[in-house]
Amino acid sequence: MPLTPTERDRLLLFTAAELARARHARGLRLNVPEATALVADTVCEAARDGLRLAEAIERGRSVLGPDDVLPGVVDVVTEIQVEAVFDDGTRLAAVAEPFGARDRNDGAPGAVLPGPEVLPSPEPVVTLRVRNTATVPVSVTSHFHFFEANPRLDFDRAAAYGMRLAAPAGSSIRFDPGQAVDVGLLPIGGARVVTGFAGLVDGPLDAPGAKLRALARAAACGYLGATPLRDAVEGVRA
Repeated sequence: MPLTPTERDRLLLFTAAELARARHARGLRLNVPEATALVADTVCEAARDGLRLAEAIERGRSVLGPDDVLPGVVDVVTEIQVEAVFDDGTRLAAVAEPFGARDRNDGAPGAVLPGPEVLPSPEPVVTLRVRNTATVPVSVTSHFHFFEANPRLDFDRAAAYGMRLAAPAGSSIRFDPGQAVDVGLLPIGGARVVTGFAGLVDGPLDAPGAKLRALARAAACGYLGATPLRDAVEGVRA
């Protein structure tokens, strides 16, 4: 059965979570990978059940407590992030304090760790007009490769290649049906290797011919705004 990289990652997460559930049911305390997988999978399944983002995060936070994990796990795993598919699109769910509020080890007794810091939006280097032609809302998270966003979003795909939203980590932008808005984009940083998402790149963004091949794939799959050059199409055929 052919699977996209995103689908393979989802199956791997589910398998790890099932192992964690079985061990938890036997009364074992979970280690870091087990606890992380179980919380992340719970969020994904909550999204699949139709829950909203905040509700899915709360369900993930409630599945395990400090007594369900090995010593030190609560201190190591302070936040779990997972991309889940909600009714209005793929969104990044950030579960802060996934095992419940805890006391600081380095401060006054009983002092609760502060919540995640709200960061300002970074300055964009590209601004694009994006129109949602779908009949349902579409949400795009901050670090999603915007070039590979929902096929029914109509914008200049070539200009969005290698870019992400100029938005704080963990946030998202929602596009309502028929809505056209201007969004700011930033280059994806780090090693600039993209895997998963819609499977249009799955490799180094700046490899020779990578952009042309991705544009050709996007056009072949019906992504609006993708207008490949002839060389791009011939490169994919080859």
